[in-house]
Amino acid sequence: MSKKVAATEVPIQDLLASRWSPRAFSSEPVSREHLQAVLEAARWAPSAFNGQPWRFVVFDRGVDEVTFKKAFSTLVPFNQGWNGAVPVLIAVTTHTLTSKGGVNRCAPYDAGAAAMALVLQAHALGLAAHQMSGFDVNAFRRAFEIPDDVEVISMIALGHFGEVEKLDPVLREREKSVRTRLPLAEIAYAGAWKKAF
Repeated sequence: MSKKVAATEVPIQDLLASRWSPRAFSSEPVSREHLQAVLEAARWAPSAFNGQPWRFVVFDRGVDEVTFKKAFSTLVPFNQGWNGAVPVLIAVTTHTLTSKGGVNRCAPYDAGAAAMALVLQAHALGLAAHQMSGFDVNAFRRAFEIPDDVEVISMIALGHFGEVEKLDPVLREREKSVRTRLPLAEIAYAGAWKKAF
């Protein structure tokens, strides 16, 4: 089930409307070419003052299974359950200080933009990507000696679409369910707080 197009209120670009976060992955490796392409897309994301604070830590099971398993072990049990076949995990991190040593309040925003570019490029290549907050940040920080001035934000599962029927029944239903979002009037305001666009 690689297609799950959003029912948008107005037409939007297909790449955006058809991107979604699956949990059914195959164990097929991600090619080096595709891995480099998603990271290159992230590299060209916008950032405040062109600071490019994001850093991605890539764990490719086919290249280094021991290190991959160390990253995998930091996922919460629920996420471990459906990530068993995932060939690549990518940790999204960001430097929290500017080049001058001040606090970069835009760092998480910029890293999010880079992560979205990565995910959209993955989708454009026919890959599956699922962003997760469900992992032990402190365990990850200790396991990979992440510096104090770097925030560990999320983990992205990256791979090829798998068979939905192999998921447990609850996840199978989630995988098949219709995608939903809040109405536009609840997320966009016209010139004043809570004044619907």
